[in-house]
Amino acid sequence: MPQEYSGILMMIILFAVMYFMMIRPQKKKDKEIKAMRDNLSIGDEVITIGGIHGKVVKVNDEVVTLEMAHAKQRVEFSKWAIGSVGKKGKDKAEIKDAVEETEEPKKEDEE
Repeated sequence: MPQEYSGILMMIILFAVMYFMMIRPQKKKDKEIKAMRDNLSIGDEVITIGGIHGKVVKVNDEVVTLEMAHAKQRVEFSKWAIGSVGKKGKDKAEIKDAVEETEEPKKEDEE
């Protein structure tokens, strides 16, 4: 192999190593984060990239409304500002079951 081709071969190998060690894992991580943000639902406890903890009360295409635990304040954030999901909210069926369990059966007055 001539001397000129060894430099090109080294650059190709270096690019391949950089792709498999840096670029590919980053793309995979970005895809997971996008899926997490797309799957946000009401009741999820999240942490923003600024460190604010809150519970999701409303989800739109680009905006998420969080309720803070302390003062019950509601703040709107862009979806891209959600850093991680702490606890997933309950499914709608689970919420319905929990509400039905807490409701007391109606007592009828007997005459």
